[in-house]
Amino acid sequence: MRPDQVAQTIADISGSDVATLRPLSGGCVADVMQAVLRDGRRLVVKQSGKADLAIEGRMLTYLSEYSPIPCPAVLHAEPELLVMVFIENDGHMNGEVQRDLAVLLARQHQVTQDQVTQDQFGLAFDTLIGGLHQPNNREDDWIRFFRDHRLLYMAELAVRRQKLPVHMMPRIENLAAKLDDLLPSETTPSLLHGDMWGGNILCRKGRIAGLVDPAIYYGDREIELAFGTLFGDLTSTFFDAYSEISPILPGFFQERRDLYNLYPVLVHVCLFGGSYVGSADRILTRFGV
Repeated sequence: MRPDQVAQTIADISGSDVATLRPLSGGCVADVMQAVLRDGRRLVVKQSGKADLAIEGRMLTYLSEYSPIPCPAVLHAEPELLVMVFIENDGHMNGEVQRDLAVLLARQHQVTQDQVTQDQFGLAFDTLIGGLHQPNNREDDWIRFFRDHRLLYMAELAVRRQKLPVHMMPRIENLAAKLDDLLPSETTPSLLHGDMWGGNILCRKGRIAGLVDPAIYYGDREIELAFGTLFGDLTSTFFDAYSEISPILPGFFQERRDLYNLYPVLVHVCLFGGSYVGSADRILTRFGV
């Protein structure tokens, strides 16, 4: 869509002409811009021919209904264009922000079902992670869901994209076969943001301003907590505050964190290849496969 067409669409949905339209940083699968309207409002505009932005809009709308954590209000969502309200942020993820996020995320993880999901893992619709299709076939069993719709699905996609060496697939299958011995059998499905890293956490003046770029589904909350440590974004300050509300079971930091992080590592293998293949190899070696 040409800039003049984007500006006209924004004017039609907002009731105000666009004064300026400039690029924003971020967004590996979409072009991201900030639109300043004549009436002073600021919007975020995403355009993509790679990922279905209508799904992202649906995810944000779902979070706005079920999560206590703020997220951008969606004004318009179609496959190649998403228009949202701009969230002011300062990028300072200090200890106050860590504690605020801990309280809000613990509350979000207490959301265990909607009218459709009914205590199942997955979601009523498939979602995206990093622009990649993320299947959410509903399952009663978490280990089966994680095995089939996360680990094996993403590994097979990485092989098809020629980002993961074919010889690593049997090792992932061997690990998948051992999950019954590595993960708790009794797990409650929690509402997950699904892509919990620092670039998706907006903060302002020591508080959480909002979460962006979700990859939502209902799953074991530990996979969310693990993802938050992959790049060092969630600190001990976060985990101390979170544990006061919702204690973390023994063995998470010692073992399950690495196991769960194999999924986002495989996502990064699909997207970028390179050094992330080595990260996957190290996790597989850690679990003896």
